Amino acid sequence: MQQHALPVPGAAHPLAVRRYLPPAGTPPRGSVVIGAAFGVPQTFYAPFAQWLAGQGWAVSTFDYRGQGASLHGPMRAVQANLHDWARDYDAVIAHAAEALPGRPVLLVGHSLGAQLPGLLEQKHRVAGLLSVAAGSGYWRQNAPRLRRLMPFFWHVLVPVSVRLCGYFPGRRLRAVGDLPAGVARQWRRWCLHPRYSVGAEGEAARQAYGEVRFPIHAWSMQDDEMMTLAGTEALLALYTHAPRQLEHLAPQDVGARRIGHFGFFREGFRDTLWPRAARQLQQWCDAPAIAPSSPPPVARTTAA
Repeated sequence: MQQHALPVPGAAHPLAVRRYLPPAGTPPRGSVVIGAAFGVPQTFYAPFAQWLAGQGWAVSTFDYRGQGASLHGPMRAVQANLHDWARDYDAVIAHAAEALPGRPVLLVGHSLGAQLPGLLEQKHRVAGLLSVAAGSGYWRQNAPRLRRLMPFFWHVLVPVSVRLCGYFPGRRLRAVGDLPAGVARQWRRWCLHPRYSVGAEGEAARQAYGEVRFPIHAWSMQDDEMMTLAGTEALLALYTHAPRQLEHLAPQDVGARRIGHFGFFREGFRDTLWPRAARQLQQWCDAPAIAPSSPPPVARTTAA
């Protein structure tokens, strides 16, 4: 594993990036960039990244500015919003592409990590996105138990705590994690709009998502405590011109008691879900998708 301090235009400090490489003497199949969920440090993805590198991929993980090892100084001093985090994602994609010229760059996006690709400037460098437990964050499409808490969360807890603290103190509140004020406020706007990011940001965002042409394969988890199938469908609908597939997974499909919102990246799935992810990435590596001339329907598949 290599660690890099990656400069990003417009950012006050470099990003903390980790790059996991295949065994010595093994030519990399291509690059995989793992986009993290809200408040989740890149260290959480290390077991999966190490395993994937062992399968022959060069894998990059990173912390968005103001998160994990990319936090420099107090959180209240971090100037960042979700567009800035998309630029961080862009920088890591460009770094991965330049490290392996001529080889495909694929994304594994966890939750937010599958929402931000619609706002990327480096779309042309991406050959596919595996979306894991991701969907629209519109609060009415949250899982039932979480949905009951959202009016208080968005209308009271977030605005009041950000005003008092200068950032969202999620760690102290045991909700999501600490977030820069700009990220928390923008995310709030997204989650209160029925069309999420595209609705909150307007025409420019709609066009940005519509420019995506790389294929997307989404895994929705039946026992996800945060996201619903409807939310995943709503997120995929934003990528209007991308080839899209949706697979709804239940724990019993892979002989597990639970998967949930975070389970896929835990080592307990190294013999079940992880190989399936590797096969999907390899399919894109072997046969890069050709952009369709008209918006394709979402193809549904069933768990094997």
